[in-house]
Amino acid sequence: MTMRVANLSFRYGRRDPWVLSGVELGLGAGDVIEIIGINGTGKSTLLRLIAGLLRPVRGTIEDRPGVVGYAPERFPAGQPFTVAAYLRHIAAVRGVDPRSAEEWSERLGMDHLLGQLLPDLSKGSAHKVGLAQALLCRPGLLVLDEPFAGLDAATRDELPRVVDEVAGRGGIVVVSDHQGDLRALPGRRRHEVRDGTLREVPVAAPDDGSDVAEPVTMLEVSVVTSKAADLAERLRAEGHGVRTVGTARPGRTTGTVVGQ
Repeated sequence: MTMRVANLSFRYGRRDPWVLSGVELGLGAGDVIEIIGINGTGKSTLLRLIAGLLRPVRGTIEDRPGVVGYAPERFPAGQPFTVAAYLRHIAAVRGVDPRSAEEWSERLGMDHLLGQLLPDLSKGSAHKVGLAQALLCRPGLLVLDEPFAGLDAATRDELPRVVDEVAGRGGIVVVSDHQGDLRALPGRRRHEVRDGTLREVPVAAPDDGSDVAEPVTMLEVSVVTSKAADLAERLRAEGHGVRTVGTARPGRTTGTVVGQ
């Protein structure tokens, strides 16, 4: 069965501008859908709509899988629980074996966090908790908003395998990924949010496993240091690779940009 987003439009208030308009998207068993776009285009809003956390103002979302796992970009860590207590509570609410919380804690490299209070966690550690709570219910639909942000290298390497496993058992995965860590994952589809609409962007899969739809051009750019992070984020959102290589002179940073 295919989950269907049909003519979806959304705005937060009756007099507010439309964030999304006429969005169409079909999602089948085993699909991995990557959502890209610059900040403020409505990516996170679309993900929350797909997950069922927001209701469309117009249009419909049909045949959403019964079990949904959603990991937000910023996990709400200001809750009076230890990590272990929180995950056990989520497991109970979801009706799954509480041992699944331990399994995901081990797999995501967060065993050492189990006794800590959620408000005491770093952003990266809190992000792991958000991923664990989304995964422990064995979701038929997994929605991940910037899942690689703040993760250590070992967990960044593990997460594409997790996504591949969910898709491999027939689940649907929808993910926004500025970091580009899913580029080597075969079979994924990429859609770009722009001007309130959604369009599919072709993805090629060369033999070397890189995600390049056309020849790559290397550009060396200089940008004022205070603006470097914002520029890098915008370029990553558009699907480019960005690497900062050092300071060219006081107040300016030189970076290498891979165009694709």
